[in-house]
This record gives sequence, C-alpha cells and structure tokens, in this order.
Amino acid sequence: MKVIDADTHLLEGRTMWTDHLPAGRKDLALRIVDDELGYAWLTAPDGRRIHLAEAQAPGDVPAMGAYRARQRRGEPAPATFEEAVAAHDIDPTARVALLDQQGIDEAVVFPNFGLFWVRALEHQPATQLANMEAWNRWAVEGLRPAGAGRLRPVGHVSLRDPDWLEGQLAGLAEGGIEAAMVPIGPVDGRPFSHPELDRCWSAFERSGISVIFHISDGARPFDDAWYQGDANAVEPLLMSLSISLTPMLALQDLSVGGVLDRHPELRVGLVEFTSSWFAQFLPGLDASYGFHAAYNGLTTDRLALAPSDYLRRQVRIATFGFERPARLTAAVGDLFMFGSDYPHAEGLARPLEDFQAAGGPSVDDTTEGLYRGNVEWLLGR
Repeated sequence: MKVIDADTHLLEGRTMWTDHLPAGRKDLALRIVDDELGYAWLTAPDGRRIHLAEAQAPGDVPAMGAYRARQRRGEPAPATFEEAVAAHDIDPTARVALLDQQGIDEAVVFPNFGLFWVRALEHQPATQLANMEAWNRWAVEGLRPAGAGRLRPVGHVSLRDPDWLEGQLAGLAEGGIEAAMVPIGPVDGRPFSHPELDRCWSAFERSGISVIFHISDGARPFDDAWYQGDANAVEPLLMSLSISLTPMLALQDLSVGGVLDRHPELRVGLVEFTSSWFAQFLPGLDASYGFHAAYNGLTTDRLALAPSDYLRRQVRIATFGFERPARLTAAVGDLFMFGSDYPHAEGLARPLEDFQAAGGPSVDDTTEGLYRGNVEWLLGR
C-alpha cells in the first residue's frame, strides 16, 4: 500500500527568497546571514535577526540544545550552514532518494524557516507577502519538478489581501500545488468567520487548493506578557504547553461561525498540533454550542449540521504514534494522517519504524486512511 508522509520539511537555501523575487522587490527578501562567530541567522530585510538558521538531526533534540547553548556561550560555530545541512534536508532530488530508504512513497513538504518569520513581519505586510510569494515560486518552479511527483509541496499564503491571495492561489494551482499553509490566527483583527474573509475561502474552493494550518510562530492566544523572558522568543515553552488551544479556537470559529457551512468544498488540514485532544473537543464543541443557544434564547438550527459534523466532513489531522491513532480513529472516525515532521529534531529519524514503535498501527488494508487515504483526500485527489 502506498504510504504518504503528511508532514515533512525542506530547508530554504541561503538566498532562496532573493532568488525568487523580481528585481524591483529583492530588497524585501529574507536572508540567511552569518554573524561574527560563524552562526547563520534567518534575517529580516531590515537586518533584524529572527532565529538561528540551524541544521537539524531528526530524533536528536539534545544535539540541537547543545548547539544553541554553544551559541549563547559565545563559542565559535562548529561548521557553516552549508557544511552542517545534509543534502537531503535542502535538495529535493536528494530527498526523493531518501524516501526510498525510508519506505515512503510520497511526502507533503512544508517550508522550514517559513514557520519562524510570519509573526516577525506582521507589521510589514508587503514584506510578509513578498516572502510567501518567493516560497510559492520556488515550490512551483524548483521543488515540485525536482520532486518527480513524489514530493508534494505546500504553498504559503495569507488572507490579509484578497486580491493577492487570489493571484497566488491561481498560480499555485496552475503549477500543480494542491495545498497552502495559512497562518492560524485572526487576520488583521478579524476572525476566520468574518464576512469580509468569505471571498478568501471562496478562492480556495475555486482553486481546489486545500488550507493547511501548521504550528508556527504566528498569532498567539495569550497576552504577550506570558511569553516574556523565554530563552526562545520564536518557539517559547508556552507554545508547547498550549499546543492544542490555537487549533481549537480556529476550528470552533470555522464551524460555529459558519465558514464550513458556507464553503462545503473547503478542505482543511491540521499539522503538528498533536491530535489526542480532538476526541474530547468534538463532543465538547457540540455541548457548548447547544448550551450557549439555550442560555441566550438562540436556536441551534442556524447551522444545518452540528458543529462537530462539519469538522468530520471537512477536516483531517496529522497524528503521532504515541497518541495511539487506532484508538482515536475508533473514537471519532477515520480523520487522522501519518506524519513524521522529518527532519526536525523533534521529528522521527526513521519515519515509519519510529511511528509504529511509539504506538502507531501497522500498514495494512485497515489503516489505509491513516497512511494514505486522508492526506490524498486533503490534497483533493
């Protein structure tokens, strides 16, 4: 049976953003710049250092911690960015060859540094959209052709400019891209269900491109004060402690707010937010919706379906082996996708073996949805 990894990443090269923006907009490009000790930094166009541009060893979190501690102590970098990054973590052709070793047929590919910079550029919309556009051009012109039909790159878009969004989705669809990563949070102060954003959701439906929310440094659910003093301003501890809260907020708004009712062809994926919380969330969502209606003298027939039914119909979720996906499927339905988060340090060094060793089921006819069917559905195939 074909196996598709729903969560992998390729690192953007040092000049990817500059290379894929037109001459008149190259000044908006992100860059990877070395400091005086040889550490590479993801750097904003104004020179701000956003995050270390690190190589990662899948399954080896302590190694990443040691590298970061070395940088904080002021010790020289042990290698350059290019020396440290494995070829299969940056070169799509080498990644395809690695899939054979992993026993994986196809992989959905997200950006790597694209998870770090959206919030940092939130108040510079032209810069933010330009760098999303650069990744999209690379996905169409470089990554997808080199992937030989086995790498399925995900675009990167925002809902803040509907005209720009429609143009990007049209270009992605024409280039064979099937999904786009969207920052998961309010759009310039508006929830996803705001009427002004309906045009954006309609654009996804028309293009046939699905929406994927991936954990990243975007809008945060708590006051900024709670994040102060963290050793990692982009990936703070509170991000991990509250990992399920942001998708809960988004899903309740998409369902109760009527987005999924008004846009029945919209397909939505959640990636790397964990998934075990979903089994409790669905009945809780319906109960809260019903209680709120009764408490405030509202009717529940303002939606054609129960909120949870929209989510079952239009949402799929990446899961981890330790979350016992077979039990989750038995509890709420066949909605889950195998994902390795390769090559991140918190990801799986041996995707299938490690996923199953942690508690994931075997690949057979009974797990077709987990290992292939649900991600195929999400990507519209």
